[in-house]
Amino acid sequence: MEIHQILHRLQKLASDSPAQFGVMSPQHMVEHLSLTVKISYDRIKIPEFEPGKNELVLKQELLYSSIQFPRGIRAPGLGEGALLPLRFSNLNEAKEELLKSLTNYTRYFKENPEARPVHPRFGRLMHGEWEIFHAKHFEHHLRQFGV
Repeated sequence: MEIHQILHRLQKLASDSPAQFGVMSPQHMVEHLSLTVKISYDRIKIPEFEPGKNELVLKQELLYSSIQFPRGIRAPGLGEGALLPLRFSNLNEAKEELLKSLTNYTRYFKENPEARPVHPRFGRLMHGEWEIFHAKHFEHHLRQFGV
């Protein structure tokens, strides 16, 4: 991931930036990305599981093709329209936490290149797979707010 490009785009995001789709606020989106990055470097552990056939098909479609994440795709474990409570007092604090998470993610895989943290939908992913996932996931959510 190109952290400087992500930060450049996040600078354009304001707390009152309107969503072009979905139910997240700008801060919910940034905190969601931070949480996902933390999962990818084992800061937040997901119980190990074997992905089912549907998850493996989705993994193939999303990670190994040029298609973008579709609008309406939901994070595993959240019901329709459900959002996690905000953890930070404002959007700037959430952005700072995301930057820390991205820095820790980069460090983690430099120190643990063979690590395969568990993705909540696809099971264990290698670093290259996490890179593809994050690139598409970030693009999806940054487009959500037009940044």
